Amino acid sequence: MGRCGTPAADGSFERTPLSKLPCAELHLHIEGTLEPELIFELAARNGIDLPYADLDELRARYEFTDLQSFLDLYYANMNVLRTEADFADMTRAYLVRAAAAGVRHVEMMVDPQAHLVRGVPLETCINGVASVLAESREEFGISSGLIAAFLRDRSPEEAGQVLADLLAMDAPIIGIGLDSAEVGNPPENFVPLYERARAAGLKLVAHAGEEGPSHYIEQALDLLLVDRIDHGIRCMDDPALVERLERDQIPLTICPLSNVRLQAVDSLESHPLPLLLEQGLNVSVNSDDPAYFGGYVDDNFAVLRETFDLNPAQLAQLAGNSITGSFASAERKDELLAELEAWLLVQGTE
Repeated sequence: MGRCGTPAADGSFERTPLSKLPCAELHLHIEGTLEPELIFELAARNGIDLPYADLDELRARYEFTDLQSFLDLYYANMNVLRTEADFADMTRAYLVRAAAAGVRHVEMMVDPQAHLVRGVPLETCINGVASVLAESREEFGISSGLIAAFLRDRSPEEAGQVLADLLAMDAPIIGIGLDSAEVGNPPENFVPLYERARAAGLKLVAHAGEEGPSHYIEQALDLLLVDRIDHGIRCMDDPALVERLERDQIPLTICPLSNVRLQAVDSLESHPLPLLLEQGLNVSVNSDDPAYFGGYVDDNFAVLRETFDLNPAQLAQLAGNSITGSFASAERKDELLAELEAWLLVQGTE
């Protein structure tokens, strides 16, 4: 993987910071921002014995062979989230880091089912996250929206009941998503769920074409009628699909460091993002589960810049795609695009 910066005295690697590129983050799982230090802090708060002796032992487990190996650790660490305060602290910690990264708008996903199966009430996880998002613009300068993501390796019937409960409690969500283990769990299984969400006026996204085949992307578009695709890198296996995505400008929320860490691509150098950008697809850069995959959105931009020698105009195009592909209001999009234009002008004078 290409890297920016120079080795630190202790042999670790420090990336050269990218001056704050204003962007939106559209593919972010809030549970995936749970850093090891906070895991230990919440475990102590809640009297939970962790199966790791210390931070180093936990970090040593962050080498994944595929999506499932990541999910096993992801769900195990989630066990420390018990109270509204836990969910709020996790959300606030992400927003602090996101503000430093230049994120100006975020549409984060939360996985209600992953908490319900642990006995954590729906209201606890939703209210904990939403309480912080309600003040995110005033406190951090980041406008926000919450997406309830459903676990595709659990039953569509369960998902339907959770959605019904979310609607009954008037949960402050802007849309629904579909995540977790992709292979063998096609989008077509969740058509009724998406029909109900659409009828309720919610926005629709879905993971497709990360590890799963390209035709999962087609199913998400044609059967679920999604507004955008999370990941979507397998579209490269189908030239006709690439042409369709370019023609219709369907947003693809790409997560480069995630794709490398989960071995969805062999290396960053072989990542298809530059080719997708060159072919005119509406791709944006996102961090997915940054605590697990080695970097937040600015880290993703930094390694892309270094690996592919991206110039400021190309970086601005990726950031602009994140803004226009968001569900922010037209007024907010105009504000952020103006900030991006100002950023690009500054780059031309440096």
